[in-house]
Amino acid sequence: MAELVDDLRALGVREGGTLLVQASLRSVGPVAGRSAGIVAALREALGREGTLVAYTATPENSETSLLYRRAVAGLDAAGVRAHRARMAPFDRDRTPASPTMGRLSEEIRTTEGALRSGHPQTSFAALGPLAGWLTERHDLDCHLGERSPVQRLLEADARVLLVDVPWSCCTVFHLAEYGRPDPPAQRYGCVVADGAGARRWVRFTAPGVTTEHFEAAAGEFLDACRDEIGAGHFGKAPSFLFPVRAAVGSVSKWLAAQGS
Repeated sequence: MAELVDDLRALGVREGGTLLVQASLRSVGPVAGRSAGIVAALREALGREGTLVAYTATPENSETSLLYRRAVAGLDAAGVRAHRARMAPFDRDRTPASPTMGRLSEEIRTTEGALRSGHPQTSFAALGPLAGWLTERHDLDCHLGERSPVQRLLEADARVLLVDVPWSCCTVFHLAEYGRPDPPAQRYGCVVADGAGARRWVRFTAPGVTTEHFEAAAGEFLDACRDEIGAGHFGKAPSFLFPVRAAVGSVSKWLAAQGS
């Protein structure tokens, strides 16, 4: 674990900070304790006053997500109804993070003391002194915007650690999309647990977001904010560490320049 903590220090992780981690653990290499060992190294680097955050989204739970659309592609009406009936309702305390989020997200979510935001599609989990504040507000119609934990991460001057994760998966970039003058609206639907063991669908309108421009925006960010970005390795995995505020500011400027 000591070597991993040293890697985090070299990247720029400091005690007392707030850190959102998005990681491909397979790329890190063998670690004692596997995902639990990774969490232990991250918490050691952050110290007692630091807060560790993970994106624990459940896109399979949304009838507009790419994962849902892939699951029902080619099904007839009866097949779609059967699939929808099998969809597990979101429960903040019990629903696992999607496997697409990576094992580390689920490890953080299930660590004792973790708190989770309540959005049925785009939740976050956090460990540490700021966990309650970071996760207490996550409005249904604001997946990743100003009334979500992403805004709180920006306000906390948090950093993001990408561990062999493509820039197209950089979740905090979405906050820049919410800052557009007139973001396109989209209708969403998710199935949730009602607290009494029953399931129900909730439907709402919220800004539509996309990742298709993130790689191009990241290129601009890497060039414009190179002095604020730490680059190196976490274990064997190529990694980047950077401030949420700098990332959102850079992508906002990029979107404005594109007329988006």
